[in-house]
Amino acid sequence: MVPRWGSIHRMSLQLNHLTVTSAPLPAATVVMLRDTPDGLQVLLLKRHAASGVLGGAYVFPGGKVDADDAIVDAAAHLDETPRRLHAALGEPMLAESAAVAIHVAAIREAFEESGVLFADAAGATADVGSGLADLRRAPGFAFRQLLANQQLRLRTRDLTPWSRWITPPQPTVTNRRFDTRFFVARVGSSLEVRLDDVEAVASLWLTPADALARYWRRELVLAAPQIMSLSHLARHASAESVIAEARQRGVRLIEPHICEVDGHRVTCYPGDPMHPVPVVALPGPSRLVFRDGRFEPDGGLAALHPG
Repeated sequence: MVPRWGSIHRMSLQLNHLTVTSAPLPAATVVMLRDTPDGLQVLLLKRHAASGVLGGAYVFPGGKVDADDAIVDAAAHLDETPRRLHAALGEPMLAESAAVAIHVAAIREAFEESGVLFADAAGATADVGSGLADLRRAPGFAFRQLLANQQLRLRTRDLTPWSRWITPPQPTVTNRRFDTRFFVARVGSSLEVRLDDVEAVASLWLTPADALARYWRRELVLAAPQIMSLSHLARHASAESVIAEARQRGVRLIEPHICEVDGHRVTCYPGDPMHPVPVVALPGPSRLVFRDGRFEPDGGLAALHPG
């Protein structure tokens, strides 16, 4: 089914001259990776069309940090200490409790949207999420209570911090701002995705190059952070390659800079001549132009992936 690009285009036009002054909300995203005979694949979830943020777009599992995420019993339910989680993010000014909340939110959101649970339970030898996915729909479901009831220990070690995206004050397709930490995580090729059918209504495992090609053919909708992240992933042949690079270089901060060029709204990234930060943070194009209802790099599809 061809997505309704016009609605996204109209939303962008309405936001062209709007500046959002509120502080960005903390959020977390898990980019799930698996190795297949066809190459590295990434999980994309289609957000419900009625969603207040990126409705109808394909995204990585994730969402905003909740207050309960910061009060999980670390000794009982985390496989790493708060100090270790804080150090992994590379943000000295961030409180340890906030670092814990970000990791917990990443795992919670991944479970709530996809049914994939990065956790171990006493006596469990297989995918823990397979027996717990239906509990997401129970009245009064609370993730923190699920951890206690099932004696779960979250596998934060499975998550490698990858990037940090902060929505610019000048929005493109939404007037909400987020400060989102992206994690990468390798999963097994046989892992089953169980959608919640509330926030996420469809799922795809695609190679990054295939995802970008389908976007270019207007077969699916992607937001700018997903486009740039997929362009980055398209330069890797395996999940281990992605994780090794993330561990070696550390988290990259990406604060897009919005400007107008020749009547088009342009999102510039670090290293672009029009971005205040001169150092390149991401491989691939340094800017995306919003034209004809979608984000496009100079140079077209070939600029997004090397193959």
